[in-house]
Amino acid sequence: MLANMCVESHLREFLELGFEVAVVRDAVAAPKIPEGDGYLAALINFRYMANGLWTTEETVGMLRS
Repeated sequence: MLANMCVESHLREFLELGFEVAVVRDAVAAPKIPEGDGYLAALINFRYMANGLWTTEETVGMLRS
């Protein structure tokens, strides 16, 4: 799933439904083209919207505790 399209779209929908949402930032990707970096754009937006922006290692650690 494209971080800057699919993931962000679902993130917005879940937030509108009242969920707290975290994104595992190293488990998503996006295209990088001459006009811009979709992954960087997504990370910037995620920081403004998501309740958490975690790595896979952080996420697995939280699931184990």
